Amino acid sequence: MAGPRIALGGFMLESNGHAPVATRAEFEASCWLEGEALAADLAKPAPRAPAGLSGFIRAMDAGRPWQPVFTIAATAGASGPMDQDVFDDVVARLEAALRAAMPLDGVFLALHGAATATVDRDPDGTLLRRVRAIVGPDVPVLGTLDLHANVAWSMVEAADMLAAYITNPHVDQAERGAECAAVMRAMLGGMRPRSAFVKLPFIPPATSQNTTAGPYADAIAHGQRYLDHEVLNVSISSGFSLGDTPKNGLSVIVTTRTDGDRARQVAAEIADWIWSTRERWITNLTSLEDATALALAAGRDPAAPSLLFADVADNPGGGGRGNTAFILESFVRAGVEGAVFGIHNDPALAAEAHALGLGSRFTARFNRDETNIFSKPFEAEAVVEALTDGEVVGRRGIYRGRSVSTGPTALLRIGGVRVAVVTNRRQLAEPRMVESLGVDLRAVRSLVVKSRGHFRAGFDDIWTPDRIIEVDVPGLTTVVLTRVPWREVPRPIYPLDAGMEWKAAGVSLRGG
Repeated sequence: MAGPRIALGGFMLESNGHAPVATRAEFEASCWLEGEALAADLAKPAPRAPAGLSGFIRAMDAGRPWQPVFTIAATAGASGPMDQDVFDDVVARLEAALRAAMPLDGVFLALHGAATATVDRDPDGTLLRRVRAIVGPDVPVLGTLDLHANVAWSMVEAADMLAAYITNPHVDQAERGAECAAVMRAMLGGMRPRSAFVKLPFIPPATSQNTTAGPYADAIAHGQRYLDHEVLNVSISSGFSLGDTPKNGLSVIVTTRTDGDRARQVAAEIADWIWSTRERWITNLTSLEDATALALAAGRDPAAPSLLFADVADNPGGGGRGNTAFILESFVRAGVEGAVFGIHNDPALAAEAHALGLGSRFTARFNRDETNIFSKPFEAEAVVEALTDGEVVGRRGIYRGRSVSTGPTALLRIGGVRVAVVTNRRQLAEPRMVESLGVDLRAVRSLVVKSRGHFRAGFDDIWTPDRIIEVDVPGLTTVVLTRVPWREVPRPIYPLDAGMEWKAAGVSLRGG
C-alpha cells in the first residue's frame, strides 16, 4: 500500500526590523531547494534543509507506509525584512507544488515564525492561509516554529498544530518534527485537535532566554508540566524582540486532543504565571573596558581559565551584520594575547586574503564596503595564516550533522589576535567554523563569538557558563531594549512600559 500523501516544505527567516532587506541571494546561500532537489538533500547524511523536516521524515518512516511530496524549502539566517517579490515567489512555488500534488492527506512545514517582508508584516500567517486555502479545512496542516517566533493568531488559526522548540540553543528541531509526525498520524486516524492562543504584552531581552537555567527555563518547565493524556503540546515562544512588528510579544499556544475548554484554561494559567515572573527577565552585560581587562589577564596567565566573550549586539543569528569591530579594536589596541575572533563577515577582505595567499602581510581594511552605522571601518597590519572554502559539517549544537557554509574564509593574525573572516554571514555556533582553519580551541585564551546564545551548545564542552562574558557594545541586535528605535511594536508593552498591568483574558481558540 502506498499510504497517505504528505506534502513537505519549509520557510525560515527571522527578520530584524532594523537590518538590511533579506534578498534571494541570502536564501540561495543557505537553502533554496525544490522538488527532487529537496528530496535529494534530505537523503544526505548532512542536509542543508531544516532539521524539523528530517525529524518528521524519520518518525513517519518508522510507521506505516506513506508518500512524501517534496515542495520547497527556502531558509535564510536572520536578516532584515524579506524582499516582497522574493516572498511572493516562495508562496507561488509552494502553491504550485501543492496544486500539482492534490489530492493530499496532510501538510507539514518547518517554519521559523518571525519573518516580515517589505510589505507583508505577517508572511508566516500569509503562507499558512494560502496553504489552507488550497488543501481545504479537513486536511491536517502542521508545523514547527522557532522558539523565537513572533506568533500571530492568523498563524494559529490556519494550522491544526504549531509546535515550537523548547530548547535555546535550539537542539530539538528534529524532535519537534517527530512530534508533529505523531500528531499527523493521529489526525489521519480521525483526531481533531484544539489550539488556544494567548499573546502577552511582554518583550523579554534575548540574553534572558536561555532554557538551561533562568526565567525562560522555568517558564518552559512550567508549561511542560501540563502535558498529559489530553494536552498534546505547550509552546511558549519568547518572540523575536527586534522584529519590531505588531506581532511582537511572548506567546503561549496550547494544543489539546479534543477539549477546547481545557486548552483555554491551560493557556491562560501559563500566561498569567509567566507574567508574574516578568521582573526576573533582566539584562546583565559587562562593559567593553572590563571585558578587555579580563582578556588581557587571561592572555598573560596561562594557568588561569580561558574565557569566551559574546558580542550579543552583533549576532548574525538575530539580523546583525556580524562585522562590528568594537571588541576587536579594543583587544588589538590593548595588546591582548591568545585571542580568536569568530566570525567576522567581510566578503571583500576574505577575497583579498585569498588572492594574496598564505603568509602574505598586508593592511587589512575591515568593513570597507559597509554602510551600516555600527559597522565602522578598522585597519590593522595582518598576516594570512589559513585559507579554506568554508564548507563544514557541524559536530555540535544547532549545526550538528548539518552542512553549513561560510564561503571563502581566511584566518588573519593581528598581533596576538587571530580573526576568522568569512564571506557568508553566519553566527559562530559551531566549533568547526574555526577548527577548520587550524585553530585549537582548547589552547585559545579568549574566544570572541558573534552570537547571542546558540554558541552555548557549540562550545559548552570547553566554556562553562561562569566563563562566558556577555559584552555591552553597540549593534543591530542589542539586548538593551531602551536603545532600540521602535516603530511598530504594540504599546503598552513590558518592559518599555514598566508600570503596566495585564491578565490573560479572552483566550482565542481554534477548532471550536
